[in-house]
Amino acid sequence: MNAREAFEQIWQTFSGEAAWQTVSDLSRFHRIQASPGYRQAAHLIHRSLVDAKLETEILSYPADEQAQFWAWPSFQEWDCAEATLHLVSPEFERLADFRGCPISVIQRSAPYEGEAEVVLLEDGEEEADYDGLEVTGRVVLSRGDLRRVWELAVEQRGAAGILFDGMRPVKPVRPEGDLDDVRQYTSFWWSPGDTTCFGFVLTPRQGRMLRRLLKEKDEPVRVRARVASRLYDGAIEVVQAELPGQTEETVLVVAHLCHPQPSANDNASGAAAALEAARTLQALIAGGELPPPKRTIRFLWLPEMTGMFAYLVGHEEHLERFVAGINLDMVGEDQTQTGSSWLIECPPDAAASFAPELLICLREEMPALKGMSDVAPSHTGLGAYPLYRKAEVPFSGGSDHYVLSDPTVGVPTPMLIQWPDRFYHTSADTPDRTDPNSLARAGALAAIYAYWLATAGAAEAAWLGYEMVARFKARLLESAQAAATKALALEDGDSIAQALADLDRRLAYMLERQKVALRTLKRLAAIGCPVDELQAEVERTLQHELAWAKSAVDLQIAALGLDALPEVQPRDLSAEEQEAAELIPVREIKGPVSLGQHLHRLDAESREQWRQLLKARKDGGAWTLTALALYWADGARSVLDIADLAELEVGKRDVELVLAYFRLLEKLGFVRSLVRSSG
Repeated sequence: MNAREAFEQIWQTFSGEAAWQTVSDLSRFHRIQASPGYRQAAHLIHRSLVDAKLETEILSYPADEQAQFWAWPSFQEWDCAEATLHLVSPEFERLADFRGCPISVIQRSAPYEGEAEVVLLEDGEEEADYDGLEVTGRVVLSRGDLRRVWELAVEQRGAAGILFDGMRPVKPVRPEGDLDDVRQYTSFWWSPGDTTCFGFVLTPRQGRMLRRLLKEKDEPVRVRARVASRLYDGAIEVVQAELPGQTEETVLVVAHLCHPQPSANDNASGAAAALEAARTLQALIAGGELPPPKRTIRFLWLPEMTGMFAYLVGHEEHLERFVAGINLDMVGEDQTQTGSSWLIECPPDAAASFAPELLICLREEMPALKGMSDVAPSHTGLGAYPLYRKAEVPFSGGSDHYVLSDPTVGVPTPMLIQWPDRFYHTSADTPDRTDPNSLARAGALAAIYAYWLATAGAAEAAWLGYEMVARFKARLLESAQAAATKALALEDGDSIAQALADLDRRLAYMLERQKVALRTLKRLAAIGCPVDELQAEVERTLQHELAWAKSAVDLQIAALGLDALPEVQPRDLSAEEQEAAELIPVREIKGPVSLGQHLHRLDAESREQWRQLLKARKDGGAWTLTALALYWADGARSVLDIADLAELEVGKRDVELVLAYFRLLEKLGFVRSLVRSSG
């Protein structure tokens, strides 16, 4: 059976309506990581898998403050039975009730019962915000970064709790001032030794009302809070199901199951799509309509990232068996309501592989499938096109593929996601914002991707290799054309020479990454895939396109009356760049490191310097840039080499940030540094 026939079988069997019903069922549970609600959802998935006759089990990992999975710390289980917040003076009004809206509590709040005065902070992130304010024993109202407000107001000044009335903009679909009566998902993440407290989330409208009272009323504003909760040593569950293959090689399909009630798109949709993909493949294989796979297909439902780290640590000896993966995160969006596009997020360039190219190729086959309700024929009836928005985007991270795609883990994993989403991380992320058609597209694509990988041999690997070369040629042509166009607009020899040097550097980077990606085809077929020939072809293409671009530039050189271009002189390194050039970070632990989880272990001066460094970078890309930097650290590259590679990958150069990041990782013991002699 060829891939098109298998895709048709899967598409005709996959039920978007059934997946939508699972979204609705999961949305009833308050699925905070390590909580009774999450456990109930895990058991629902497990029962559904048993009913579908899949091999399945629930794995358990410790949820306590002693456990750590590589560099990722575990945390205690949390349960909340009841929580209410009332304004009692100068007016009376119920502001929050956990039973009606679980997101109205700041998750992992500590127990509390009593009345307290409210103190107004604009954001509360700076020491100066507390000048002249007495917050001890009071509740602070803030829109600021929760961890920072907790540190300054609760830990250092003895505040009793926090009221949060922020709403993060999601451009362009959630502008400032949108969703006035909606609450934003907000959580405490406690570190060992922290002074715990309680907190509530207000709607922006409630926040404005309280702020007005605090500014206009002469009498104190007081609230009564009750939080019946507990933090305790518990467990983290990972649901695993398998379609067994004939070898120990394994393909992973991953979806995180956590987040507060309702959290329909994020991520009941990914969990539901993965469940229906498993059911579909099991039914087709058991019924003889699809041949059994050579490689095992393993499905995982887990708490986002924490569960992924825990699972991989528990299966560290099996990492080399994992051929590739796919991560399903927020795949069910109704695009009309949420404003989203259906994205394939590629793994980082440091983990270049066949995986994203395969997923892109398969998605391009979808409009030709029979029965696609959101595909329109052309006006002549020849050909068709999708009515949904879609794109391919580079790596950003923030979900389980962030762990799997780390080169020290080595499981190339693209992500399917819908983004942006107007209702992301809010109480308005409800099942009616999801769409059975979106669920069907994502789930069926994940199923055929996993099945293709599980059955692929030399012929399939060769086909994919030729597809990869063809797509690389298109990207190469685009880059060369853009460089030639830029050079033809320049009017001096120095600028043209620099533009050509930049093109040489860009194309050399693209070639090296593509050759690495082609080499990973040997995971699918150690013998019979013409990897050497494919690599030679991309190298020939690069030389051809580079010569073409340079011939176009020769026209501009002649027009300017130049005999030849001047040599590009290497620029002098700054003191910071020189330091970065001499420092080689060597990783001491598997998996990525989220620095924010370990800042409490650093001295106050180091924490503050890092905070100010991030605050100065308002574009929000620092987290991704540091993740990419760690991926590039192979024990041979200097920090300057790494900053250069990150610039080639994302177009942003930040030596100061990358150097500071590795210095802090060294303090924490996650890397050691070798010094490269400047001589």
